[in-house]
Amino acid sequence: VQLQASGGGLAPPGNSLRLSCKLSGVNNLDYHALAWFRQAPGKERDWVSCINSADSTLYSDSVKGRFTISRDNARNMVYLQMNSLIPEDTAVYYCAGYTTRIASMGSRAGYWGQGTQVTVSA
Repeated sequence: VQLQASGGGLAPPGNSLRLSCKLSGVNNLDYHALAWFRQAPGKERDWVSCINSADSTLYSDSVKGRFTISRDNARNMVYLQMNSLIPEDTAVYYCAGYTTRIASMGSRAGYWGQGTQVTVSA
């Protein structure tokens, strides 16, 4: 399974960005929970959000109410809509997939994409 993330860039505080992640090599995305992680400079990689096969979603406290995760199984895509961006959102963002239908913050991802850089700065 391969994951390809895109959509990062530079945005001023308060603006929005939408990240996309294309999965390939997976027969039925219905069987996989999906997630986004991020890693800020000098820090460990943090879990941001996940979406399970039944479209239930979870968010870290730092992004709740500002970010929205979604998926399109027919297109093998997962998205992260990021609104009201703040400088603390600056990080490399990674999409990830699980071998299970359900996942949460502590679950171990089975597949990782390369990161896409998001920089929030005036």
